[in-house]
Amino acid sequence: MARSREMIVDEQFKKWNLQKQEKSQDIQVKSVITISREPGSGGKIVASKLAESLGYDLFNQDLVKFMAENSNKDFSILKTIDEKGLNLLNEWINSVVDKNHLWPDQYMKIYMQVMGAIASHGESIIVGRGGNFAVNPEIGLRVRIVAPLEKRVKNVVNEYSVPKEEALKRINKTESERSAFVRKYFYRDINDNNNYDLIINMSHFSVDEAANVIRCTLKK
Repeated sequence: MARSREMIVDEQFKKWNLQKQEKSQDIQVKSVITISREPGSGGKIVASKLAESLGYDLFNQDLVKFMAENSNKDFSILKTIDEKGLNLLNEWINSVVDKNHLWPDQYMKIYMQVMGAIASHGESIIVGRGGNFAVNPEIGLRVRIVAPLEKRVKNVVNEYSVPKEEALKRINKTESERSAFVRKYFYRDINDNNNYDLIINMSHFSVDEAANVIRCTLKK
């Protein structure tokens, strides 16, 4: 039986709190990977394969959204990081806001806190939702997964068993929504290559090969 989001987050918090108690001053910050992907490119599958091979925790947009919406209830992620980590996180968020002249609403501020806190724990993969803009690039590897439109349409047709016309419509709608989200909250262009450290075109790689490229890049 599939675990609920509450169960997944509860288990994650227990893990983080245990690490917080055991944490020593000589432990270095570990990397986080943010994955942005074109709709239908296979980025979600690559992220899952990568998390499995690295032993990293995987956070998709639904899980991050749930944590943000419940941050003032039983799942306050800020309680899982120490005072020093919290200060560094707030400094980073303030620098992002000032540098890009953002005017984030309260919900977006919480969203950035959640993604930043996930990154501060390290050994995590954040998929979508502008993670590459919210996470400090000094500790994060920012990856973009792309593919030709024809391949993406074929992937959506196979995954959801829909006609090509419907697949294209879904891709265009999702693409527009993701682009609008990044533009609204970060004042950035999701398709700007300068916003990423690594861009992988899935027309040249299998899922396993793409995951391996990211692993090799992470080591460097």
